[in-house]
Amino acid sequence: KHFKPTRLPPTHAWAERQNAVFVETGNWLRAQWYPQAGETHWRQSVDREVAATRGGVGLCDVTTLGKIDIQGRDAATFLNRVYANAFAKLAVGKVRYGLMLREDGIVKDDGTTARFSETHFVMTTTTANAVSVFRHMEFCRQCLWPDLDVHLISTTDQWGQIAVAGPHSRTLLERVVDEDFDISNEAFPFMACGEITVCGGVRARLFRISFSGEQAYELAVPARYGEALMERLMEVGADLGVTPYGTEALGVMRIEKGHVAGNELNGQTTALELGLGGLVSRKKDSIGRIMSERAGLNKEDGLRLVGVRPVAAEDSLSAGAHFTEKDAAPTAENDLGYMTSVAYSPSLEGSIGLGLMKNGNTRLGDRVWAVDLVRNARVEVEIVSPHFLDPEGERLRG
Repeated sequence: KHFKPTRLPPTHAWAERQNAVFVETGNWLRAQWYPQAGETHWRQSVDREVAATRGGVGLCDVTTLGKIDIQGRDAATFLNRVYANAFAKLAVGKVRYGLMLREDGIVKDDGTTARFSETHFVMTTTTANAVSVFRHMEFCRQCLWPDLDVHLISTTDQWGQIAVAGPHSRTLLERVVDEDFDISNEAFPFMACGEITVCGGVRARLFRISFSGEQAYELAVPARYGEALMERLMEVGADLGVTPYGTEALGVMRIEKGHVAGNELNGQTTALELGLGGLVSRKKDSIGRIMSERAGLNKEDGLRLVGVRPVAAEDSLSAGAHFTEKDAAPTAENDLGYMTSVAYSPSLEGSIGLGLMKNGNTRLGDRVWAVDLVRNARVEVEIVSPHFLDPEGERLRG
């Protein structure tokens, strides 16, 4: 342990004072949940945090997401080649979800990239892949396209970033965003971004993006102000029931919404398997595009992302369980795929999961076994859409 440094987000000391339980995520220590008096089980805390965020407003420190500052006359061209989907014409003041492939066509990482000017972009990566994505982009910049005018620097440590999520998120933000800036739905719609000031002149960046599926924002300030910003948001949002939430509640909400994360972005999956095949543009070249078109990665009976619910509401699901037909023995020959992520959903009052299943997109409504030989468990499950909550996305655009 002495040889393994642990990185702490700006709100760590504040989270300690809230009696947070911490978990290692990559090299970081993050708040997993915030127990309150009378809560004797971790799920009581997590269920409360989810309900409070979906019903009001919640705060989560997301500083650990990788941040890469990209500048130069050819920055848009560079991003258009690194990402599988189009970025060349992203408008200034807008954010776009981006999918990055490895050279062999397998998904490398996902994230968002915001355009602040014609020559300035800010990319976010997953926490786990922040280093590998930056290294990959530097290789592309230096070795593949050295003629491009583009410059990269990691700014993960320089900016503290807090997700503000829930139907009251805009109301809360309007209390700290300086009055010169209009963040109404009309002026600052879903997938907008902007450089602003907060709390009387502190420079900040605001992104209208959502991992929870709720109306949500991510507010970034210089890291030295991160803890003060969290305290200020908690103070001015007291009458709104503002609630801090940790990584466990974040995971529950992203599963409810059907968003993929580390369990699905495991270095073995393709965009097609994750339901993101439409993002791989055929109108341009990009890293991994040609290899992603290999026949073996595009089989009609290949794995596809699905949602999973137990037929009996009282049953619990387990990640790693494999799917088999109900009349088939649990053997490798009969394997239909496996469950990648599970959670108890307080919104749906039951266990839910995401999984990868052969022909999964054609099997909605089918019932199969989810077999976990490690735990000696077998649960009858129904295959459903991976978008359990608000499939039309009305909440995050409100």
